[in-house]
Amino acid sequence: MSSIYNCPCCGEKTFNPLTKAMAGTMRSKGRVCPKCGKRCVNGKGATIFAAIYFLISFIFVVYVFMHGKDSVWWDTHEVPIVLALILNMYIVPKIVNGFCFKMMETLRIDAYEK
Repeated sequence: MSSIYNCPCCGEKTFNPLTKAMAGTMRSKGRVCPKCGKRCVNGKGATIFAAIYFLISFIFVVYVFMHGKDSVWWDTHEVPIVLALILNMYIVPKIVNGFCFKMMETLRIDAYEK
């Protein structure tokens, strides 16, 4: 049975949750496998999840921005809520990538250029 931490090229378990989280989605160059030297990224599922999560978070940022002056509570908490949402746009997909979604070889042509 293959693990989500196996390299899709050589089949060896060369990634851990931290390196897998930092491999990025299909739009990134990915991480180099220590065994075979090829670059690997998280697959389509990770890319779709990151895009949907970013879109939902962005909608909430716009909502908070538009309704920030409706009450005193919103007025005083608008900036921390927006900052937390922006941080979550970056952090949550990385955490999910570390523990979910299979890896695949990078599709970017420029990933191997120096």
